[in-house]
Amino acid sequence: MKPLDPADRDALIEEVVSAHRERDPRGGGFRSSPAFWDLDEAGRLEAADAAARARVLEAALDPEGRSTTVLAVLAILRGR
Repeated sequence: MKPLDPADRDALIEEVVSAHRERDPRGGGFRSSPAFWDLDEAGRLEAADAAARARVLEAALDPEGRSTTVLAVLAILRGR
């Protein structure tokens, strides 16, 4: 894998950190972000750390302490 331009690497990390995930059209759950596979191991670890920090901040901003990930899963379970 050739090294990524720093701006491209940052964009991929941001995409991985995002709470948005495509749903499997067959009902098998969520798909991983394609950007995850475009990062090297160090980039994936950086993205995982940043995502964990983002979820803590999201939960802190929610009146019930729920992250966007929790809200998305609840919406699926409730059939929305």
